[in-house]
Amino acid sequence: MSNQKVPNSIKFLFGGTAGMAATCFVQPLDLIKNRMQLSGTRTSTISVISSIIKNEGTLALYSGLSAGLLRQGTYTTTRLGIYTWLSEIASKDTQPNFFVKALLGSTAGCIGAFVGTPAEVALIRMTADGRSPIAERRNYKNAFDALFRIAREEGFLVLWRGTIPTMGRAMVVNAAQLASYSQSKEILLNTGYFKENIMLHFVSSMISGLVTTAASMPVDIAKTRIQNMKIVDGKPEFNGAIDVIIRVCRNEGVFSLWKGFFPYYARLGPHTVLTFIFLEQMFSFYKTYSQ
Repeated sequence: MSNQKVPNSIKFLFGGTAGMAATCFVQPLDLIKNRMQLSGTRTSTISVISSIIKNEGTLALYSGLSAGLLRQGTYTTTRLGIYTWLSEIASKDTQPNFFVKALLGSTAGCIGAFVGTPAEVALIRMTADGRSPIAERRNYKNAFDALFRIAREEGFLVLWRGTIPTMGRAMVVNAAQLASYSQSKEILLNTGYFKENIMLHFVSSMISGLVTTAASMPVDIAKTRIQNMKIVDGKPEFNGAIDVIIRVCRNEGVFSLWKGFFPYYARLGPHTVLTFIFLEQMFSFYKTYSQ
């Protein structure tokens, strides 16, 4: 993106706003993906959707929306703001190659993930709550209620539970997503069949989403289970991301690491599309009317 004349504060603002706008459309897919990753058994997207609607109601598909918006307001604001800022620095002398873009994406994602982990913990718990027996549900009212209760009932540092796998996932996601998006745009433009417009952004985003989904799902399932786990008799359910991955492979099969692939891609693909389209349009609008 050609953002050389856009102030850094606007880059951060637009990044978060684009992510939050996209989340309003794909929150149900995030909930379905989380439920499938936590199931521990073979399940399907259709069965999860029908179970939610039957037992919790249609509006339950938007459970955790406040946490999803808070996550985008913290994580996406930070990662896209830092990425566009670093890209501007790296592009001063020469156009960065794919590996430089991947490194910039990983750096931005790692920092963004640390900032966004508390909202991520709230999101995982709020989207997972409906699958638990009524007596065991946490019943958080909204994202801020979740954050305050977690800090008060379990300790402030629990807000950063799963930080390492969250940062690891973010590094993989951003290296794949941001770099593959930029690279896809560049390749598609060079074919001569595309111009700088929404169609280019859409196709680039769908390619980026597919690459990102395949690369990040094993780390994502580890992150999801760690952040939702409970402490039983003083012992945590898992001892870390590696423990989760080993136990999933042993008990559920290797391919269970990609459990929820369809809703994950169905969520990540459109979210990537919408985020970048909103972002590109906001930058275009800003440049047009800020002169």
